[in-house]
Amino acid sequence: MRIAIFSDNFYPELSGVSDSIINLAKELVKFGHQVVFFVPKYSLKNFKKSGLPKRELDLGKSVKIYRLGSIPFSGSSSQARMVLPSLWRWLKVKKINPDIIHTQLIYGVGLEALTAAKFLKIPLVGTNHTYLREFIRYSPIHAEWFKTYALHYDAWYYNCCDYVTAPSNCVFDEMVKNGFLKPHQVISNPIDTESFLPGSERKRLEAKKEFKLTPSTIFYPGRIAAEKKIDVIVRALAIVKEKIPDVNFAIAGHGNSLSNLKILIRELGLDRNVKIFGILDKPTLVRLYQGCDIFAIASTSETQSITMLQAMACGLPVVGVNSLALPEYINSKNGLLVEAGDYKAMAEKIIYLFQNHSKMQELGQGGHKFAQNFSAENIARQWEKIYSKVIAMKK
Repeated sequence: MRIAIFSDNFYPELSGVSDSIINLAKELVKFGHQVVFFVPKYSLKNFKKSGLPKRELDLGKSVKIYRLGSIPFSGSSSQARMVLPSLWRWLKVKKINPDIIHTQLIYGVGLEALTAAKFLKIPLVGTNHTYLREFIRYSPIHAEWFKTYALHYDAWYYNCCDYVTAPSNCVFDEMVKNGFLKPHQVISNPIDTESFLPGSERKRLEAKKEFKLTPSTIFYPGRIAAEKKIDVIVRALAIVKEKIPDVNFAIAGHGNSLSNLKILIRELGLDRNVKIFGILDKPTLVRLYQGCDIFAIASTSETQSITMLQAMACGLPVVGVNSLALPEYINSKNGLLVEAGDYKAMAEKIIYLFQNHSKMQELGQGGHKFAQNFSAENIARQWEKIYSKVIAMKK
């Protein structure tokens, strides 16, 4: 099959969507398929933000990447781009002649996908990665009517697709409330289970030495943004410190809430306990996972959380919040749940795990086993079946 993937987020932007579709493309190519990306063009500043040289991602001869002109746009990653839709880009798609179009987001590039599918009569699959209600805050319009309009637009957009997926049921629950009607199913984003693995005790100690981490280290990697609620973990850390004075909280990533987070860390007297590493390449990120002990997530915007699944794959127990998709992935065999925003309860669970190493090990092993369900190979095989089914439906 020749598969055209349209996305408003892509390399080098820090984004779970980007990571997901890149992993998917790599695996589909192994199965003999061709993949063509239509994605925004990013500036030199965007590449520098990720600590990367400005050159195109090389995914092999069977993957082509077409960059669409874009302008800067407000977003939590500080790298977001907006593609202004045109009436002619479908002609480029016509030359490629894909068997199916797979759209990831509802913005400028997503509208290009709708246009191409309509004009060329190509089957269209949509994936909704986003709980839109949490991201409307980044819009320049804050009126209540706009929120209502945006949620209905989201449902309208995916009603234009022949088949729709999302990584969790909570996404569909919200969409149905706003008029979504199309055939749909939950399918996870893929994770690289070949890279994200538990480390041996020797590797764990080497990583702790490399990153200067104590024996009790909590970890959060990802965007540093308001909806991620990292402040909840920091407040929990202050309580944990009373019982475990040398506790560390390692953070990897960047985002527009970093300066506010640093102020809170300083106010709570946690400067020596918190280590912020910025954006890391994959091998370094894997080593950091392996050097940490507990993964914590307090986000109220997750439709899955790629980094949480990476943590599980690396054998880390999870302490998360009972919000949106997190309880769909955190269970009694891989982690512990607390109510959203309850930093005292989160601190209690973290202390419990640090003081019960057998439970930490049990949950870590359970998480590693659970994460194998979402390997890139397993998810790509599912996508193969979906693409074939939708193509057959349209004939």
